[in-house]
Amino acid sequence: MDKDRIKQAYLDYVLRKGTPPASVFKLTSKLSIPEAEFYRFYANFDAIDREIWADFAREARQRAATEPVWEQYGAREKLLGFYYTLLELLKQNRSYALNSLHRSLHRMPGLTPRVLDDFRQDFEQFVQDILQEGKRTEEVAVRPLVQDQYPRLFWQQALFVLGFFAKDDSLNFERTDAAVEKAVTLSFDLVGRNTLDSALDLARFLVHRR
Repeated sequence: MDKDRIKQAYLDYVLRKGTPPASVFKLTSKLSIPEAEFYRFYANFDAIDREIWADFAREARQRAATEPVWEQYGAREKLLGFYYTLLELLKQNRSYALNSLHRSLHRMPGLTPRVLDDFRQDFEQFVQDILQEGKRTEEVAVRPLVQDQYPRLFWQQALFVLGFFAKDDSLNFERTDAAVEKAVTLSFDLVGRNTLDSALDLARFLVHRR
């Protein structure tokens, strides 16, 4: 299939040269296909990058969900399982992952890189699903005024993890693994029932007494 050939040829070029091809024509010439064939599937090279990262997200979710204990996991463990599986995928594709992250982070410092647009949609839906499960098991507190913002907050966490991975020079990215656990623990401390919820419960009780 030409789409798969185009994606693989682009990936091979980036791995060999450290940068995308200078033009679509240059890539399609190597494949001996008309330039118009490229545009049947992709608007530009950025679209290929976005699809590759979306593939990483989908594959990480699918692989993590095949673990025999997945159904027994709570929301926190499922998010950790996703992150660790994603990191294994990124380690296996580290040259491309680091190259595309560095290119994107340099282009849009402080903002969500466009290369992660499709990845973000998939990730936020995944987070929404596991948080919904967490509410049913009371692992996640029900807070009507703020809970709709949780997927966006967890996306900031994902950006932190990917940014940490992109800069991590420890052996086998060990510091990234540690950062993931600390970040996920903090996030579930915040979205789970805590002192604030107890204070609100007491305030509601006192209001109702009056």
